[in-house]
Amino acid sequence: MLFSSSALALGLISLTSAAPFLQKRALSANDTNTLQLALFLEHLEFNLYSGGFNSFTDAQYTAEGFPAGFRENVGVIAQHEATHAATITKLLQNAGVAPVPQCKIALPRALGSAGPMFKLSPTHVLISVGIGAYLGGALNLVDNPDLLTDASSILTVEARHDAYLRTGVGASPFPNAFDTALTAVFAYNLASMFLVSCPEYLPIILLPKLNLTSPTPPPNLQPPLAAGTPLNFAWDPTKFFVPVDPNAPLYIAMINQNVSAPIFQQVTKTGTGTGTVPVPSGVAGVAFAVLTTFSGGLTEAQLTSFGTLAGPAEVVAS
Repeated sequence: MLFSSSALALGLISLTSAAPFLQKRALSANDTNTLQLALFLEHLEFNLYSGGFNSFTDAQYTAEGFPAGFRENVGVIAQHEATHAATITKLLQNAGVAPVPQCKIALPRALGSAGPMFKLSPTHVLISVGIGAYLGGALNLVDNPDLLTDASSILTVEARHDAYLRTGVGASPFPNAFDTALTAVFAYNLASMFLVSCPEYLPIILLPKLNLTSPTPPPNLQPPLAAGTPLNFAWDPTKFFVPVDPNAPLYIAMINQNVSAPIFQQVTKTGTGTGTVPVPSGVAGVAFAVLTTFSGGLTEAQLTSFGTLAGPAEVVAS
């Protein structure tokens, strides 16, 4: 059985049309923007998971050490993502809003394997972004309790997917006590690493890139990054939206779990557009790093609004 995005989504629309939360309802601008971002991410997740199912056999999964039935469950996860996408599509259409179309994607980097592990390794990156986007988007849905409940019911399933896949690759299913919420701008910028082209882009600003050049996380995310491990970043200072004195100190703000208190560390510059900071103590799971001229005191929301020179970059600690 092969999954195709069009056939599977069309079949699932009829399956989900009877659900109570698909009744016609008015959507505010905040509701619409949050749902469009969620749909954009669900499309990406479906493409990754369906690719992980379609591209390899059970024998290839077994050869790389995955447990029995793992490929089949990757297919089930792909079906879940298609159901999520079809449901959000119907919510938007019922409100008279044209849903954002699917984009063409590619894996962002090779991770040392041409098999299933390579195909699935980026999923923990995208799932962390998806979970963070749903958490961050909840603030925009507080005036629509029904829609907030609907989004939360998707979020909890996404978290189960994350735990299952992390266990399958040999990582901890629950690396930290709290997940990290993301603003829409940060979530969209993080997901953009997967994009090749889109028939239509979301009206969300794309920030200058911040790249974590090393270390590259192993596919099984083991061992966890130890506190003090050098993180090497690269950026293009000519892309900054504001002029910055080349001699001015720069900082990495690390967002991990507590979005009200990112960890700020001064960058040790190693060249033009390159620098390093150590992994801060207490960082676990997936963190998000941005480059800034501020030495501290900003929340994630403030970094999004005015404090970021480049980023975010995803830092997989465990």
